[in-house]
Amino acid sequence: MSTAVETDVLIVGSGPAGASAALALSTYGVSNIVVTRYASLADTPRAHITNQRTMEVLRDLGVEQDVIAQATPQHLMGNTTFCTSLAGEELGRVRSWGNDPLVQAAHELASPTRMCDMPQHLMEPVLVDAAVARGTSLRFETEYLSHVQDADGVTATVRDRLRGDTYEIRAKYLIGADGGRSRVAEDAGLPMSGQMGVAGSINIVFEADLARYTAHRPSTLYWVLAPGATVGGIGAGLVRCVRPWNEWLIVWGYDVTAGAPDLTTEYAESVVRQLVGDDEIPVTIKSSSAWTVNEMYAEAYSHGRVFCAGDATHRHPPSNGLGSNTSIQDSYNLAWKLKLVLDGTASPKLLDTYTAERAPVGKQVVTRANRSIGETAPIFEALDGLSPQTPEQLWANIAARKDATEAAEKQRAALREAIAFKVYEFNAHGVDLNQRYTSDAVVPDGTPAETFARDPELHHQPTSRPGARVPHAWLTSGTRTLSTLDTVGKGRFTLLTGIGGEGWIRAAEAQDVEIATVVVGPGQQYEDPYGDWARLSEISDAGALLVRPDGFVAFRHATAAPDAEALLSDALRRILGHA
Repeated sequence: MSTAVETDVLIVGSGPAGASAALALSTYGVSNIVVTRYASLADTPRAHITNQRTMEVLRDLGVEQDVIAQATPQHLMGNTTFCTSLAGEELGRVRSWGNDPLVQAAHELASPTRMCDMPQHLMEPVLVDAAVARGTSLRFETEYLSHVQDADGVTATVRDRLRGDTYEIRAKYLIGADGGRSRVAEDAGLPMSGQMGVAGSINIVFEADLARYTAHRPSTLYWVLAPGATVGGIGAGLVRCVRPWNEWLIVWGYDVTAGAPDLTTEYAESVVRQLVGDDEIPVTIKSSSAWTVNEMYAEAYSHGRVFCAGDATHRHPPSNGLGSNTSIQDSYNLAWKLKLVLDGTASPKLLDTYTAERAPVGKQVVTRANRSIGETAPIFEALDGLSPQTPEQLWANIAARKDATEAAEKQRAALREAIAFKVYEFNAHGVDLNQRYTSDAVVPDGTPAETFARDPELHHQPTSRPGARVPHAWLTSGTRTLSTLDTVGKGRFTLLTGIGGEGWIRAAEAQDVEIATVVVGPGQQYEDPYGDWARLSEISDAGALLVRPDGFVAFRHATAAPDAEALLSDALRRILGHA
C-alpha cells in the first residue's frame, strides 16, 4: 500500500451534501478531498426543488447566479395539477412553490432570494466546479472501503476502481455524504430510527414534447390519479418537468413485497403512455430505475471525528422537495465549525453542536415528507378511488363529480378540500425557513419561549431570537441596495448594531475572533430606508446581534451595555466551546 495522502477533511460522496461541504470548506480555505465511487457526477435529475434557504446559502457561497442561470424559474413551477393523465381530465390545481399571491408576498418579505427548480444533474456541476476552482481535490472512480480513528485524525482506506489498488487517505476529519445506503454512517455506528423500504417506486426519465398539455398550466409537478396509482410509490402517479417542456421524469409505484418490475424500455414506455394519455406523441426513454420510499433518520450525526450529512442521515421520499435542501444546509452548518476548530479558534466541543442543531431538522423533514404521501389519499377518497375496483368504476366515479346532484356537489367539495390541503406539501414556507437551533453554539437571552402566531409549517415567522436565522430586510449603502443577509456570512461572525452601539463595536474589535461589524442607521454605513430592520431586529438602536457564519443569531442584547466587552467575550467563549 502506497504512502497515505493527507488532507484536513476527507469527503465521501459528491452529491449535494458532499459537493456543498467541499465548496464551503474551500471557500473558507480548508484543504479537502472529495472521493466518489462513480465515474461522473449525477447523470439523472433526482432532487430538484431548491428553496429560499438553500438559495441564501448558495448566495453566500458565491454561486447563486450560476444556479439561477440554469434553473427553471419560480413562476414556471407552481400550477401543481391533479388529473387523470396529462391529456385527460383535470381535477384541480394548487398554486404551489410560492406562486399563490399571498404566499408569493411572504416569500418576497422573507428573503432576498427566490426558490427555483434546479435538477441535481445541473446543480452538482455548479457546486463541484466552484469547489475545485477554490482548491478541492476531486477523485472519481475512488471507492471508500473503511476508516479507523485515533486521537489526531481519521485514516480512510479507498480503492482506485480504475487501477484496482487500495491506498490510504489521512484526514483530521471525515464527512460521510455517501447517500441513503451510507457505508460511512454504518461504519461509524450512527444510531438510526425508522424504517427503510416502506414502499416501492420507479423513476422513468424520458424526452417528449408535452408543451400542448403543460405550457398553459406551467408546473414542476403533474399528479395523475389513475388505476394502480395508489400501489406503493408516493401516493399517486407523478409526471415531473425536468426542463420545460421536453424533458420529464415519471414516478410510478410498485408493490415492494413483490419486488420491482422488469424495467424494460417497453415497460417504461407503457407507464409513460398511461400517465401522459397520448399514444401518438413521440417518446424517448432515457433511463429507468427502482428505489424505495424510506422513513429513517439518524439520532446522532457524528462519532468522534467522523460526521455524516445529507441522505446518510435523513432518508425520506421527495415529497415537499426537502432532500437536497436539507443536505446542503447540513454541510453549511458543519463547514464553518470545522474551519474554526481546524484553525484553533474554536474547541472541538463546537462540533458537538452539529448533531444538536441538525438532527431535529432531519427528523422533522423525514416526518413531514412521509406525512405528505398520506395526505394524497383524501383526493382518491373523494373520488371513492381507494377501495378495490375496476378501472371502469374509477372512471365512472370521476365522471360522477359532474352530475347535478347533491351527492356530486358533496363530492366536488370534498375533492376541492383534499386538493387544497396539499398546501402542506407544496407551500410549506415555515418548514423551509422556521428552523430554530438549540445548542451550546447559541446563547439564550432570557426572553420567553417563542410562540407562533400562525401554523409554523405553512408560515415563516421572522425573529432575531438566538438560534434563529437573522431576519431579511433591505438596507442601502450609498447607491447599493442589499439584504441584511448580505452583510453576514462569508465564513466569519458579524455584529449588527445601530446608533448608540459604539460600545458593541469596540467590544467586537477587542476580540481575538474575526468579527465584521455592521452599523445601521441614518448617516451610518448602512441605512434602513423602509424601517423594516428597526421592526425585525427586535432590539433597540444601541442593542446588538452577534450572527454566526451560517447566518444564525448566536447572541442578542436588546440595549447598550456598559460591560459589552465582557458580555461579548463570555458569549464567544460559550459559542466556541471554551467556556
